[in-house]
Amino acid sequence: MTIEPMNSGRSFPRTFLAAVFLLAALVAGRGAEAEITIDITRGKVEPLPIAITDFVGAQGVAARYGRDLARVIGSNLERSGLFRPIDRRAFIQSAGALNTVPRFGDWRVINAQALVQGRTEMVPDGRLRVEFRLWDVFSEQQMIGLAYFTVPDNWRRVAHIISDAIYKRITGEDGYFDTRIVYVAEHSKDSKGVGRNRLNPFGKRLAIMDQDGENHRFLTDGSTLVLTPRFSPTLQEITYMSYYRNNPRVYIFNIDTGRQEVLGDFPGMTFAPRFSPDGKRIIMSMAKDGNSEIYVMDLRTRVVRQLTYHSAIDTSPSFSPDGSQVVFNSDRGGSQQLYVMDSRGKSVQRISFGRGRYATPVWSPRGDLIAFTKLANKRFFIGVMKPDGSGERLLAEDFKIEGPTWSPNGRVLIYYRKGKTNKDGTGGTSKLWSVDLTGHNERQISTPLDASDPAWSPLIP
Repeated sequence: MTIEPMNSGRSFPRTFLAAVFLLAALVAGRGAEAEITIDITRGKVEPLPIAITDFVGAQGVAARYGRDLARVIGSNLERSGLFRPIDRRAFIQSAGALNTVPRFGDWRVINAQALVQGRTEMVPDGRLRVEFRLWDVFSEQQMIGLAYFTVPDNWRRVAHIISDAIYKRITGEDGYFDTRIVYVAEHSKDSKGVGRNRLNPFGKRLAIMDQDGENHRFLTDGSTLVLTPRFSPTLQEITYMSYYRNNPRVYIFNIDTGRQEVLGDFPGMTFAPRFSPDGKRIIMSMAKDGNSEIYVMDLRTRVVRQLTYHSAIDTSPSFSPDGSQVVFNSDRGGSQQLYVMDSRGKSVQRISFGRGRYATPVWSPRGDLIAFTKLANKRFFIGVMKPDGSGERLLAEDFKIEGPTWSPNGRVLIYYRKGKTNKDGTGGTSKLWSVDLTGHNERQISTPLDASDPAWSPLIP
């Protein structure tokens, strides 16, 4: 796929460049009011009212793409919890042409603080050209204006890229909409799922989808059990764990090419390895002689080095974003708690001291927080704390809820939860959910089957 931002150093078509200069001249000299921003470092914020018009296109295919683009952009921004798309039925001014400055008074009347306009057209070589502009309604200033070329089948990805551009321009933070989620799909107990067999009774298989649940597809056929996929931070690759002759085996799977290779057999492993920030190493826990320790493997040489040496159970390691530290959980203090050490296995320090047990820690891509699963009072929680253990906050809870994974910008978590339906706790369906760091914007992510063990991709290159 080729997507070309038209202000990325390539030449602008003369007519488009003229329109940009005209808009700049028309808005120059208006009141120099402060541009709208959303401070997402605070707690719960009131969503910003934003108007998103259908992207203007000629009748037929281009017009349909224009409507679909606006719909996906609106859904993305609304789902973030930071934006409130205004109902199109309230619009006074029609979508109009891009080379005309909006009638800002009409948009202020309906309380729109930001306005998104766009245009679509099919170019002679068969590609789809998409333009959009983001306006600050109160200061009457254009905040950003970009154009892209793509093959028509990838219009949805353009919508995600535009959503990211809007999110970043208003919040100052990178977006996360042009990303994918890989997870373990499984059939319920009573279904006749594809691939179900004695070794894989629930037909567990890898599945992948866009972060909004669209473009869903299965990566494995369900003939073998798959567990705990983990994304590389640098490539569209994942590690996952399966079993071969009853022994844990780890695979590396390239999502874009479908190529798969065996990384090795690791007796005593219970979770797939996680990648280092540079993608050159993996870190994992394995049980040898009945004792679980943490190891790191160089992916180029396949040399494995042991990091912890303790009689307790050390497991679930995760690198800090700069690769200098590792968080893991251990019962070396008498109960299952979180610990941090340097990447050589030295300077081990306990960071969690709350009541209950802590598990599955994962470091935020920003480096400022560590997410975890907590079990206390027979309830599961998803929470975050600072790397020194301070500032613990619980964001979500349920009968069973675990396996957090971070968005690339470190502002949202996805995890899976299973509700209790029977007295013994069985029978519940397992679904994916997301929550932002305020803990107030919790939403279910639709999947065709039960879902667990999510892993969030980096931004798609």
